[in-house]
Amino acid sequence: MSVPLILASKSKPRRDVLYAAGVCPTIRVSHVDEPAALEAAAVAAGTTVDALTVEQRVTILASAKAQAVHRAYRDVAATAAAATGERVIAYPMRAEAVIAEDEAREAAVGTSSDASAADGDIDYSKAVVASTRDFSGIDMPTVTEPISNVVALQPGLTRAEVGPLIVGCDSMFLLDGECYGKPHSADVARERLRRMRGATGELWTGHCVVDFASGRVVRGASHALVHFADYSDRDIERYIATGEPLEVAGSFTLEGFGGAFIDGIEGDPHGIIGISLPLLRRLTAELGVDWTDLWNVARGESLPGVLDKDGKELPPAENVHQPGDGWVDCACGRKHWGTNGASGVLLARRDAATGAVTHVVMQHRASWSAEGGTWGIPGGATADGESPIEGALRESYEEANITPEDIEVVGSYREDHGPWAYTTVFAFEKPGRRVTPRANDDESKEIAWVPVDEVPDRRLLTAMRTDWPRFRARLDALAEANRGR
Repeated sequence: MSVPLILASKSKPRRDVLYAAGVCPTIRVSHVDEPAALEAAAVAAGTTVDALTVEQRVTILASAKAQAVHRAYRDVAATAAAATGERVIAYPMRAEAVIAEDEAREAAVGTSSDASAADGDIDYSKAVVASTRDFSGIDMPTVTEPISNVVALQPGLTRAEVGPLIVGCDSMFLLDGECYGKPHSADVARERLRRMRGATGELWTGHCVVDFASGRVVRGASHALVHFADYSDRDIERYIATGEPLEVAGSFTLEGFGGAFIDGIEGDPHGIIGISLPLLRRLTAELGVDWTDLWNVARGESLPGVLDKDGKELPPAENVHQPGDGWVDCACGRKHWGTNGASGVLLARRDAATGAVTHVVMQHRASWSAEGGTWGIPGGATADGESPIEGALRESYEEANITPEDIEVVGSYREDHGPWAYTTVFAFEKPGRRVTPRANDDESKEIAWVPVDEVPDRRLLTAMRTDWPRFRARLDALAEANRGR
């Protein structure tokens, strides 16, 4: 398996450069306060922000972004490593009733539904083939084992010998001795673009790579001269109207609308796009990782997506394909999301006096998702290089702001279909901690603490509707076992 790479940026150009070079990264936004990071670094160096060179600034910010994501993944790994309780594994496909049902269905002729449709014809938000089978009332074979054994033996962040590699980047444009970041407004972009007309500037991009397994850090900066055309005021206004220059360093792009107004480049062109492949290759080599060890995309493979042929609601454009994303043709006759399986966190809140479960965090799923509009738990596909528990903790933070450092894992339930499995991670808020859930992305209509007695009243995801009675009983038992903790 390739060494996973995590990009501490939501920049589509950076992601696209990596993908075209054979590397599909996991995206994790750092949410760094850039002015505060520069100020702190300047104070530590005994100087001022104004005295920092552009190379120092981009390197400081790239490091701050990579380190912020590194800390977030350390929190995920630490919470997973501290998991207690038991893991229950259920095997519905081994149940006699399921075997008989499947044999009868296979023997029937002409009874297949949309499961036989071509993938391009399936609306995964509505198709039965994309929903989990209802195994309620089925006596499934189960195995129970200490969750600590699984954490110790299962591949994941805490047992990796190398990686994931976390990459932070930051770009700034230097013209006439003045540093330019993102303009954010049309007025600032207009002023800068007029200054840049017919001039030559310098584009600097800082890079920082952290090896999660070893904690080693390497840094560097890419530099190139950019020669601009003598474009007109009308060109400027039309360019601003596209919206492109507002959120990019220096108010221009090489790979977009702005590319026609760049007459020449001296230096690394990828650095101008925001991530230098040659520099990144050298930095990963310093960490003992060959660049080709990062390849996880086949040559010519394009970014997957869903095309709107019938006017149906689609995933937002900012939702990007990441390692582990994809549909699996399962032995149960359905299609499931997650090439490495999937997982989610069922987080419960307990009464401070009695210890009884009072609420659980629920996710109202986006309309474009499988069984859209239903309620379930926050989670998603397990990424390359992480365990199901780690994936559940990462996904629940990214989707629902469930902060891993504020919760404790007390058990799990894995429904194993053979080629695919879903792991439900049971967790409580730590004593004295409070989780404030919210929708962090467009995969949710709503994230809310739901009174535990009201959960059955919601329109539940098929799997949640099937499993809720046993999940409620498990939560109550876990609350009793953890009373006083």
